[in-house]
Amino acid sequence: MGVYNQTTITEFILIGVSDLPEVRYPLFVVIAMIYQVTLVGNGAILLAIGTEKKLQTPMYYLLANLSLLDISWPSATVPKMLKNLLTEKKNISFVGCVLQLFFLVGLVGTEVFLLAVMAYDRYVAICFPLRYTLIMTKGRCVLLSTGTWVAGFLNSLLHTVFTFRLSFCKSNRVNQYYCDIAPVVALSCSSTYVAEMLALVTGGILGISAFLITGISYTYIISTILKIRSAEGKRKAFSTCASHLLVVGLFYGTAMFTYVRPSSSHHSSARDRLTSMLYGVITPMLNPLIYSLRNTEVKGALRRILCHYAC
Repeated sequence: MGVYNQTTITEFILIGVSDLPEVRYPLFVVIAMIYQVTLVGNGAILLAIGTEKKLQTPMYYLLANLSLLDISWPSATVPKMLKNLLTEKKNISFVGCVLQLFFLVGLVGTEVFLLAVMAYDRYVAICFPLRYTLIMTKGRCVLLSTGTWVAGFLNSLLHTVFTFRLSFCKSNRVNQYYCDIAPVVALSCSSTYVAEMLALVTGGILGISAFLITGISYTYIISTILKIRSAEGKRKAFSTCASHLLVVGLFYGTAMFTYVRPSSSHHSSARDRLTSMLYGVITPMLNPLIYSLRNTEVKGALRRILCHYAC
């Protein structure tokens, strides 16, 4: 076993989204349309926040980071998936697989941390409204958002190094339409204990910590809203965090549906890959729709931008 090393395999074969050849072209059209909506929707949010002075606040600065993530995250996987839907050879180079896994894990990790920071921002805004501008200063907001990106990519670097220092001398067929930790580690012919434990421990600690911050923040938020006497006051307070709460529920719901499964699960590989599209393709498309449909300030800014370009 010692004579093998990671250069034994120079490329990986990505399994297609579907095993049925007759659905490849319809899938290509549908996924391409979803990807375009994702780019346009999140790009519009970034444009609105960048050009509208009223939206240049901590909450919308964090939302701009979320939109940037929702553009970058599917961009790490969807273009390659679309190319593979049109070709018979669904290969990706070893270096390409390394880079795809690094950026995918880094971007997803950053979004986990960013959603926790956004929950904390809403907690301060609703529970301490008079001190909000003192607590969520521009400098602190930049520091928190920068920290999410640094933490996400440091975590990804750790996973990427321990994943690709394994020996790969078995099959090179990755059982997914993109390079992810679990399907790549499954191809190793050396001991995967360290890589698997690292994914379990760091993923558990960081993921649970971010989830607890989000959950505790919303526990205090809901408790504070329930203490408001007027129905109109409750409605206004809840409307400021409803969009983010929907995004959090969508993100964690699809992530758990994709990754948290019993080991004895008998789901087909094709169904698993289609399910993972909920998490990696659909969610980034829905986030800007949720914020633009439920947020009057964002809708107003987008309307003014459209009117400006139309005129």
